[in-house]
Amino acid sequence: MSNWAELTTGGRIKHLRGSDLTQQGLADAAGVSLALVQKAEQGRGELSVGSLLRLAHALRTDVAVILGQQAPRRGMRQDTRTALRRLADAVHDSALGDWDGLDDPSTIAELSAVHGRACSAYWRGEYGALSELVAKVLLEGSVQYGQATGRDREQLGSLLAGTYQFASSAAILLGQRDLALSALTSARRLATTSGDEVLVALVESTLSWIHLRSAKAARAVTVAERAALRIEPSFSSSPRPQLLAFGRLMTSAAVAASRKGDATAANDYLSQAHAAAARLGRDESLHGTHFGPTAATTEAVGIAVALGDHGRALRLASRTELPGSMPKLARNRYKLDVALAQCAAGLHDQAGDTLIEVGLDAPEWVRHQALPGVIGQRLAKVSTARVRTISELIGVPLIA
Repeated sequence: MSNWAELTTGGRIKHLRGSDLTQQGLADAAGVSLALVQKAEQGRGELSVGSLLRLAHALRTDVAVILGQQAPRRGMRQDTRTALRRLADAVHDSALGDWDGLDDPSTIAELSAVHGRACSAYWRGEYGALSELVAKVLLEGSVQYGQATGRDREQLGSLLAGTYQFASSAAILLGQRDLALSALTSARRLATTSGDEVLVALVESTLSWIHLRSAKAARAVTVAERAALRIEPSFSSSPRPQLLAFGRLMTSAAVAASRKGDATAANDYLSQAHAAAARLGRDESLHGTHFGPTAATTEAVGIAVALGDHGRALRLASRTELPGSMPKLARNRYKLDVALAQCAAGLHDQAGDTLIEVGLDAPEWVRHQALPGVIGQRLAKVSTARVRTISELIGVPLIA
C-alpha cells in the first residue's frame, strides 16, 4: 500500500471497508445513505463532521485515520504507540491487581501532586508525559487503596478515579475507544464508592463525550442529561462544585444535541449551561474539569458551527476574549471551530492562519484531531499550495 497520507479520503474509506464489506453494508452500519458512501469513495462532495464520525465508527477506526492524519494502527508513530501501551498496561494492571512492584511507596500527598502534573500534561496535549504520570498514580495508588481504611481510602479512591478519567480521555483522543471505556469503568466504580456526587457526575460527562466521539450522539445526550438531573442545583443556594458539574453536563448535552442537528434542544441545554456559568461568575476547575463563563461562551461557538450557523459562530467569536488561564487544549479546540466557521464564510486566509496557530501551539494534540483535515480539504479547493505549506509548518498531512 502507498503512503497512507497520499491516498485520497475516498481511497482510505474504500481501503478500510475492504472486500468483506459492501458499500451498502457500510451505509447500513454507519446509518447513512448508500449515495453518501458512493460519493465519499469517489471523492465527490464534502463529508460533514457528523458523517465522518459515523463512517469512522462503522469502520472501527478514528476520523483522523480516514482523513490521513493518522495511519492505521501499525502506521502509528512510535511515541504514540509507546504512550498507549503504557496507558493500557497501567489501566489493566491496576484494575486487575496484577502489579507488585511497590518498594518505596509514595505518600497520598505525593501521589496527589503527581495527579496534578498529569492534569497539566493532559491539558497541554503531552501524551508521553501523561502516560508516565498516570501509570505512577494508578499502579502505586491501587496497591495502597487495597490496604487503606477510613479517610485515606476515600482520598485514594477519589485520586484514582480522577486519574482513570484522564487515562480514558487520552485514550479516546488517540482513537482507542475500548481502552477509554475500560478506564472509565474503573473511574465510575471508584467515584461511586467515594460518595462524591460531583466526581460521579464529571465521570458521566466523560462517558457522554466518549459516546459523542463514537458517533452515538443520542446516547451522549441521554447520559449527560440523566447525570445533570441527579445533581440539578438550586441556583440560589447550590455549592459551587455542584454548579460546575451541572454546567459541564449541560454543555455536553448541548454539544451532543447540536451534532444531532437538534437546534432547539441544543439551545435549551446551552441556556442552562450559561445560567450555571453566570452563577459561578468566574472560570473554575475541579477534578481536572474546567467550566465557567469562558467555557460556556466558547462551546456556544462550536455548537453554532455544528448547527451550520457560521455567521452566529463568527459573531460570538468576535466578542470572545480568551483568558490566559484557559487550558491549551480547550483554547485550540475552540480555535478549530472558529477556523471551520471562517472556511464556511469564505475567510480562507484567516482560516489558514488560525489552523497554523493551533498546529504550532499544540503539535502533539493536533495530530489526533479530525477538524484540521476537514479544514485542510476545504482550503485546498481554494489553494492546494497554501494547504501544503500549512501541512509542512504544523507537521500534519492535510491533503493527499
